[in-house]
Amino acid sequence: MFVRSLTPEERDQLQGGIRSTYGFVLRRCQIILASSQGQAPSQIAPSVGRTPQGVRNVIHAFNQQGLACLEQKSNRPKRLRTLLDDGGLETLRDLLHQSPRAFHKPTSLWTLELAAQVSFQQGLTPYQVSTETIRQALKRLGKNWRRAKHWISSPDPEYQRKKGPETG
Repeated sequence: MFVRSLTPEERDQLQGGIRSTYGFVLRRCQIILASSQGQAPSQIAPSVGRTPQGVRNVIHAFNQQGLACLEQKSNRPKRLRTLLDDGGLETLRDLLHQSPRAFHKPTSLWTLELAAQVSFQQGLTPYQVSTETIRQALKRLGKNWRRAKHWISSPDPEYQRKKGPETG
């Protein structure tokens, strides 16, 4: 795989890009120019500190976009995958309104780690998720984990009496 034929203007810009202070632009210019001289991706890769597949990706991008491929794009994911849909969020909320002891845990207080473990054990998530995933799920429910005591209640009918009178 090689780059397409370069126009004189493209060659001039790529030659100028080799003097760039931005490593991203420098490496891409080096890759494109080396490919235009007939070097294979496996030959170019060691000299620019990339894998052969990374070199092929740059060549492909240049063939499609031209010099626009020299501009670094965002690394941010285009779409975040959420493991818990709306139904899963409600199930998580219901789960947290129960005592951890109902799930054979030695404590009566929920932690984010414990919520992640029980969510996996109950089949709510396909694998053990991080505490940050649980925190973000609670955030989507409009709940702040630090304020959990205000929205988690016990199934005990005497809970309000035991908890004491509400203050202000």
